[in-house]
Amino acid sequence: MAGRGGGGGRPRAVFMAFGTQGGVFPIAALAAAFAREQEECAVAFITHSAHRRLSAHLATSNVRYMPVSSPPVLAAELVENISCGSVQSNEEHESFSLRKKAIQMEHREECLSSVEEVFGNDTSINGDFIAINFFALEGWHLAELFQVKCIVAAPYFVPYSAPATFERQFKHDFPQLYKYCQEAPTNTVCWMDIMHWMWALVMESWGSWRYDCLNLSPIPFTDPVTNLPLWHVREESPLLLYGFSKETVECPGYWPSSAHACGFWFLPMAWQFSCDKCMELSGNINSSFGGVLCVNHCSLEHFLVGNSYSSRPIFVGLSSIAWAFLEILKHF
Repeated sequence: MAGRGGGGGRPRAVFMAFGTQGGVFPIAALAAAFAREQEECAVAFITHSAHRRLSAHLATSNVRYMPVSSPPVLAAELVENISCGSVQSNEEHESFSLRKKAIQMEHREECLSSVEEVFGNDTSINGDFIAINFFALEGWHLAELFQVKCIVAAPYFVPYSAPATFERQFKHDFPQLYKYCQEAPTNTVCWMDIMHWMWALVMESWGSWRYDCLNLSPIPFTDPVTNLPLWHVREESPLLLYGFSKETVECPGYWPSSAHACGFWFLPMAWQFSCDKCMELSGNINSSFGGVLCVNHCSLEHFLVGNSYSSRPIFVGLSSIAWAFLEILKHF
């Protein structure tokens, strides 16, 4: 791989976050805050090109914005058409699966290219790291490839759990690796890490990419030749930072010791506007309009802060659950 790191001896930090705005923007805010605090560090942020409006905000903090072309979510109409139960649903499902796989492969190639552009063939130095959210597990494998530390940062609790049969199947398929994790010394990757979130890293979908494209062992923590655990190498338990408060979410004892609830991560005010005019007005208290939202959105502002509505409850809900709740309220 061609080296284009260009770090100039500076520590390099890559923040990688995928998914919708709720999972991406808080990580971008962390990247910006980190860059302002650690000016000696070269910071890059990798995310979907659909979040391109972050680029201007990141630039003000000297964070390099590196987009990939994959969508944050699949088109809703595509999923709906496939699940409608039509005569062609099987063919559509196969076509959808192939398209999804193609997007996934292209996405991983772009991630590899972006991270390679940051680290290249330069020797990693103390302070280099990759920070990911739970939808950017590519970053964990790439951190292994470039031999840098990986940190997980998530504004919400891990959004998936291991299948009910995972431990039994893992113990059957990889008995030595299971023992390796169970007997892990303190502060190294252990079975609690695996069950909490790292189980997703050992799924079959990653194995071929690791082996064919990254020249790594198909299964993490194993030798690429013998497929046996690396008994002489113990990886440090990855730091897991949750962007919520302990007052809101209890941190139970079965969580790995590397997991920490850090309090909520709030976006800078300028980032919270999707409308440029509203953002401009929010920073101008002497605006002739007199409000903080533009004329196109002033009705929302009036609803939220106007005297006639200030005492009314506001309900925000999603999907059919919200509709059912509102139906219940009609009877009170």
